[in-house]
Amino acid sequence: MNVKRIFGALLTILGIVGLIYTAILFTNNSSGTHNVKLLLTYSILGLLFFGSGISIVRTTKDEA
Repeated sequence: MNVKRIFGALLTILGIVGLIYTAILFTNNSSGTHNVKLLLTYSILGLLFFGSGISIVRTTKDEA
């Protein structure tokens, strides 16, 4: 298996986990005030990892 595809899949999974964690933090805050800096950090990192992982998997050619 190609190392780039494994790395791309790992980045994609990390991005999905980051976005899910952001959603959980956003919905579980019952006091009405959200820690905006924390939410932005996790969401930006999740989007960055997800986008780069998908891009790596999509552009990597299969080896014959």
